Amino acid sequence: MNELIVFVMETSLKILFIFTPFLILSIFLGITNEYDATRRRAFALRATAAVAVICFAVYFFGSAIFSLFGITLDAFRIGAGALLFLNAINLVQGKAPATPTGESDSAVVPFAMPIIVGPAVIGVLLVLGADTASVGQRVAGTVAIALSISLLGCLLLVATQVERIVGKAQLRIISKVTGLILAAMSSQMIFTGIRNFMTVQP
Repeated sequence: MNELIVFVMETSLKILFIFTPFLILSIFLGITNEYDATRRRAFALRATAAVAVICFAVYFFGSAIFSLFGITLDAFRIGAGALLFLNAINLVQGKAPATPTGESDSAVVPFAMPIIVGPAVIGVLLVLGADTASVGQRVAGTVAIALSISLLGCLLLVATQVERIVGKAQLRIISKVTGLILAAMSSQMIFTGIRNFMTVQP
């Protein structure tokens, strides 16, 4: 039981970092700059719900994608790690995805996907889904994803207060630090995939 609790906490924090919450917060503030409090809250709730649907779909049905295309888990680890590393470089360099200008469905596309749930996040969730074989691990993974999405949603809901307290310059600095952490995580994924791949070779 304790192992599952540790797994939930570690996995939820890992996913939250991969979401790059402070970068997302900056983009969210830019998108909703002219919104009143009610519209900004509605936008945040729609985006959070869309992220939840996308993440759980990838998590639960990712194994079928592996089987359909004949992709091995370690090969995908390397690919997902490479994508995550590219995201990390963009964060450190201060680059951000393009900000949408329309309001109608922008909470779902492109804000929820691909700005929040981009290729790197999808890759990590696919690997997580393939790694959690037992029922207990599957439930723990579900809880971890739900927890990380809930934390991200709460951050969006208090975005105005966070910006007022932290400041825009400090948010950019935090995004760069997040990029360094993502770079380390992506390197670990790539090294694990290569090590496992080399181990099974004759």
